[in-house]
Formats: sequence, C-alpha cells, structure tokens
Amino acid sequence: MGRIGKRTITIPKGVEVKTEGNTVKIKGPKGQLCFDHDPVIKVVLENGIVKTVYEGRVRQAMAMHGLYNSLLQNAIVGVTEGYEKRLEMVGVGYRASKQGKNLQMQIGYSHPVIIEAPEGIELAVEGTNKIVVKGIDKQVVGQIAAEIRKVRKVEPYKGKGIRYAGERVRKKAGKAAKAAGA
Repeated sequence: MGRIGKRTITIPKGVEVKTEGNTVKIKGPKGQLCFDHDPVIKVVLENGIVKTVYEGRVRQAMAMHGLYNSLLQNAIVGVTEGYEKRLEMVGVGYRASKQGKNLQMQIGYSHPVIIEAPEGIELAVEGTNKIVVKGIDKQVVGQIAAEIRKVRKVEPYKGKGIRYAGERVRKKAGKAAKAAGA
C-alpha cells in the first residue's frame, strides 16, 4: 500500500474546500480550482484536514488513492502560492516579447511564432530571452511550458533552442570530431 494516499493535508487559512458528490472545489486567494474524482475514492473533510479514503481492497481504488491525494495537495498549493515554470531561449537572434496577453517569439523561422495564453495562465518575458509561465493549475502550467519548448527543441550539436531554466543539454560530437578521433 502506498504512503502518499495516507498523508493528511491541512487546509491553510484563506482556503475553502467543498465536496459535492464526486466534485471537489477549492477556493483560495489566487483563484478557484475544481476537479471530479472517481467514485471509488472518497474525499473526507474534518476540522481543517482533508483526506482521501477508499473502501475495500479494490485494485483500482488502491491505485488511485495517492493520485487524488496529490491532486488535492497540488490544488491547495496552487490557489495559495501558484506555480511557475521558467524557460530560456538560447541562440543568436532568438527573442521573445509580450503582445497583449500572448507571447511572440522570434526563433529562427521566417515568421514570428505566437503562443496564446489560456484562461488563468500568465506569460511573462524577462529580458529578451527568458520566459515565465505562471498559473494556479500545475498541470496547465506544465503543459503550456512544454508546448512553448516544443516550438524549437534544443538541438544536440550546438545547444540552440528553448529549454527549461537550469536544464542541462548534453552535446554530441560533430562529424569532424568523430573523423579526427578515428
């Protein structure tokens, strides 16, 4: 049996958690999140603590016990602190700028690439080559950051492209380096 599902989550001040059938609504200072959970898992609220509980030894329930506990934890952190992902653009002439709510990037194509920010996501630009994705939903923030990164993946020979801040790129030896070593 997993340990993640057994942990109890304390509800911080200013956060309101409600359950209505199979729906959990979490409201906090940064916004509101709502998600549905499987009926085999029950979300229990008791004096400032949230727990996920399952009945019986149903394999499906045991598998999802920790999942829903983590989703609750992520939602509570999201509505109180929020999440952010940082990306860096590496390459000559690569730059990003804000265009209203959207992000415009010049990354070596013949045209600028425009990324539209969905509801609840804030795209920011630091300098000319650093992008920050902020929001309250951890999954959506990660998804948008991955879509931005996918526009120009880091290539392994020169290391040019869009990468997460702090990501290490292993460079490959070029054709000339291989021939010289043989």
